[in-house]
Amino acid sequence: MSRIPARGPRRTHTPARIALALGAGAFLLATAACAPQPGSTGGAAGTAEATGSTAGQGDACTVDSKALHKPGTLTIATDSPAYEPWFQDNDPSNGKGFESAVAYAVAEKLGFTKDRVKWVVEPFAHSYAPGAKNFDFDINQISVTPQRAKAVDFSTSYYTANQAVLTLKDSKFAGADSLAAFKDAKIGVQVATTSYQAVLDQLKPTKQPSVYNTTKDEVNALKNGQIDAIVTDLPTVFYLANAELDNGRIVGQFGYAGGTPEQFGLLLPKNSGYTPCVNRALEALKSDGTLAKITTQWLSASANVPELKK
Repeated sequence: MSRIPARGPRRTHTPARIALALGAGAFLLATAACAPQPGSTGGAAGTAEATGSTAGQGDACTVDSKALHKPGTLTIATDSPAYEPWFQDNDPSNGKGFESAVAYAVAEKLGFTKDRVKWVVEPFAHSYAPGAKNFDFDINQISVTPQRAKAVDFSTSYYTANQAVLTLKDSKFAGADSLAAFKDAKIGVQVATTSYQAVLDQLKPTKQPSVYNTTKDEVNALKNGQIDAIVTDLPTVFYLANAELDNGRIVGQFGYAGGTPEQFGLLLPKNSGYTPCVNRALEALKSDGTLAKITTQWLSASANVPELKK
């Protein structure tokens, strides 16, 4: 996925919350499900398939499950800083922002009260690296990819993201109406995100994309004329255009993930016994409309952002 500001990608300290408006319909695609029950994995949403073992669940979905990093506590990771609109005030624990709200909704379905949820910091690029983890799941705009799934588990999707192009209002690319129009543009992307490959495959610029460690670095490069445009996920582009730039222009959006929708999933340790539990919680949130409500509240409708085609 394209990651947000600091994950460098995706994690941010936050200015004021942005009202984004994204249609909720895409999130009402779950099959009926109730509160998590042991013994079921739930289905994969869209093209993002859940990974992880389903064997020997037994009491795996209880709050005292031995499958938890620390039984009795749900340990959730994200990057720092934590950016809007995913989080607010750089405080994942306040329940504000799309991903914070999703995390607490999942926790509630799993039976955890807010005081039994603990947040830890996990840099974006480290989250899907092989090895032991100090969390039960990580929520950080992490796109589900086959390569990453070799080292970690992913839940079913909780968000489908389009890529978007951001430039300055006085840029010669501000009026572009196609992906091909950016052929000669200098494009900036964030390190360790799918946006880099999306630029190569879809925009096909003659100049190699510039890679930055954080969103702030990208914004500064755009302001200083070092790049002509930034490519990242649509919600992040809304945030940057409204909170980080006085003259930003969202040129358009486009879908990309190797030809399939780019979907964010909760990341869990490889073969986690808790993966089926998280999947059932997400399916329940989709089925009862909670995920759609959270999406409407914290993300903005992209209906007025034109689609860029080849």
